[in-house]
Amino acid sequence: MKAVSSNKVKDIITKIENKLINTLGTTLEDATNDDIYKAAAGCIRDDIMAKWADSRKKVEDTGAKKLYYMSAEFLMGRAFSNNLINAGLYDDYRQAFERMGIDFDVITDEEQDAGLGNGGLGRLAACFLDSLATLDLPVMGCGIRYEFGLFKQKIIDGTQIEVEDDWLRDGNVWEVERPELSVEVHFNGYIEEHWTDEGLKIEHKDYNTVVAVPYDVPVIGYKSHTPATLRLWSARSKQRFDFHSFNEGIYEKAMADQAFAEVISKVLYPADDHMQGKMLRLKQFYFLTSATMQLAVKNHKERRGDLHTFPDYAVVQINDTHPTLAIPELMRILMDEEGFGWDEAYDIVSKIFNYTNHTIMSEALECWDENMFKLLLPRIYQIICVLNEKYCNKLRTYYGNDEGKIAYMSIIGNNQIRMANLCIAVCRRVNGVSQLHGDILKEQLFHDSYNLYPQKYLAITNGITHRRWFALANPELCKLVQSHVKGDILKDYTLFEKILPLKDDKAFCKKYDQIKQDNKVRFAKYIEKKQGIKVNPNSIFDVQCKRLHEYKRQLLKCLHIIYVYQQLKKNPDYVTTPITFIFGAKAAPGYARAKDIIRLINSIGDMVNGDPDVKDKIQVVFVENYSVSVAEMLIPAADISEQLSTAGLEASGTGNMKFMMNGALTLGTMDGANVEIHDLVGPENIFIFGATVDEINNMKRYHTYNPGTVFEENPNIRDICNCLIDGELPRVGKRKYSDLYQSLLFGEYGQPDQYFVLYDLPSYIEEYEKVYDKYVNHHDEWVKMAVVNTAKSGFFCSDRTIKEYNEKIWNLKPVK
Repeated sequence: MKAVSSNKVKDIITKIENKLINTLGTTLEDATNDDIYKAAAGCIRDDIMAKWADSRKKVEDTGAKKLYYMSAEFLMGRAFSNNLINAGLYDDYRQAFERMGIDFDVITDEEQDAGLGNGGLGRLAACFLDSLATLDLPVMGCGIRYEFGLFKQKIIDGTQIEVEDDWLRDGNVWEVERPELSVEVHFNGYIEEHWTDEGLKIEHKDYNTVVAVPYDVPVIGYKSHTPATLRLWSARSKQRFDFHSFNEGIYEKAMADQAFAEVISKVLYPADDHMQGKMLRLKQFYFLTSATMQLAVKNHKERRGDLHTFPDYAVVQINDTHPTLAIPELMRILMDEEGFGWDEAYDIVSKIFNYTNHTIMSEALECWDENMFKLLLPRIYQIICVLNEKYCNKLRTYYGNDEGKIAYMSIIGNNQIRMANLCIAVCRRVNGVSQLHGDILKEQLFHDSYNLYPQKYLAITNGITHRRWFALANPELCKLVQSHVKGDILKDYTLFEKILPLKDDKAFCKKYDQIKQDNKVRFAKYIEKKQGIKVNPNSIFDVQCKRLHEYKRQLLKCLHIIYVYQQLKKNPDYVTTPITFIFGAKAAPGYARAKDIIRLINSIGDMVNGDPDVKDKIQVVFVENYSVSVAEMLIPAADISEQLSTAGLEASGTGNMKFMMNGALTLGTMDGANVEIHDLVGPENIFIFGATVDEINNMKRYHTYNPGTVFEENPNIRDICNCLIDGELPRVGKRKYSDLYQSLLFGEYGQPDQYFVLYDLPSYIEEYEKVYDKYVNHHDEWVKMAVVNTAKSGFFCSDRTIKEYNEKIWNLKPVK
């Protein structure tokens, strides 16, 4: 902890005491922990507000081009500590709390994680805002102010139970409501067209109105001058209360408009395994895009006047397909409200929008039922139909009468409206999020479009902000690294490289390893306090924490643990240094198989943890309600970073970068950013297993993968799989695992398992033996490898990522 002046600490204490009295009406002696958190957060907020207001004025006065970063998710994490890090006040406030006799960590725990995201997509968006602000680039992040987040996860009898995430229950200190900037968003109704002396006029009639109210949150960068703005839209009814119906006793009708509107911003990702859920999601995404585009156009008109210059002052990044409707919505505004002709409007739209693709998984490339879409958004449907017709005509000039190819590439097909195809038809740039992913977009997913418009496509590897994921999550390691480099590592990510020679410094490596051990002790205390689970901090922490999806292959890890268990039952010396297998994951509420895998993890845990023969050798822990705050505790404690996705299916990953930065060694496939980690650290500092993308593609092309053959020819694989159905596993939720067994051996719909779990399992088992041997028998080398990973992790800083986006796509100028 740095030394700070006594006067500075005194000043902070005075500010907090005054805030308690003047804002909350209490004294320090009588204040609750929540009162103290809100008072301290209010003091930090006051410091931010002046800078925020000043920077926004400068952006407008100088005519700086601004980025609108549109995303359905912003997984921000807690703001209190992160703002202190970025403001350079972290140590000052810690010492002030110490002087007041208050536990700083207890107070930071009062803040709820903002329930605005699910996983990597939202976490990336949060990192990008941090880096944009750090680089003084003007940006507005645009999302939805979900009243309830995804869900809070409870594990009851081994089964995931979803509980509402009421993250706004105690308010949000950091937000500013902006009702004066509210706009109307229209749904349903019908369209009338009629010609006038001024041309064709479009009227949308009998629509339902929802009012979009913006809440702005400042996101400050590290010792910079231009905070980002996160604008979150909340849905309200135009007529919030029908007083006449209420007095008539028709109470449901009195509240009907309110219910119709406010459900839109109620929950992040409502279940969409039924039509009402699908329609609600479509409403959410149009609500976000319409509100954002309306206000962006209004702001430009007020500041600059001529909308023809809009692309000179604004650029939009569509983060995955969720905000795609911003494209036809801007066309609608320009044509129907501003009098532009089609070609004029399209010229502007085609210069403004850019699209980041995050996955090649077909279920994540959003498609909307055409009839539902037409009913809900009649004018947007008309515009998309014209966009589709014009795009298909362009395709015919290149592909002639290959109607099969044109149908595949079209925006509308098979009674569905395809968001990804709309993006690639209109957007100026389309980017993948790792070099491998960028190649897959060009060579596979969007190959035909790439042939037409190769200049559109590029790859920009994802990144993470090392302010949160290094300085905040792992403060002692950050201090150790900072003490061995000249300059500020939190401002200049290239300084990570300076510690590379220290891999051969025994004193440095000893301190590095001790910090890892201290972090394991810290996590052990945390998990005992939160879940009552005792873990051995002297064990190897083997961690797989990420969203639960079949392609991420938590199931493969489950099978490996069964293998280790079975080997231990045969030979008690198979494991000499204990291993703690740690999982953290949420399964989407409607994703039955993902929920089965969570049950399986907990079943294996019951079997392993309850067996006196092995319980001191291996342990299985499922971390409940995995979140940003939990990740900040767990990632610095991890020894092994499990990155097991089927090659070609993980676009990038960002968890792999966080683990690497904090000294966990990657055990993974050559997939996503694992490829770039491998290239940076060298094959000697990473553990790679499994089929490559080319090998997977060849097996698919020539139908050469037969999991039954793997099962029959490998007795160990046979024993592992049979464990799923032979009754050895404790039954969780009164269910066996025959469905998982069937999917592994026989696949579905006549196709073998598309995730190649059994194919890669023998390779994984073999590579894991090397991982274990390295940690146990060559630990000094292990620590050197970890130091190399930390030293090479600077490349994965989101500051580098944002610089690339800016140079290749946005062309923003820093505002000083």
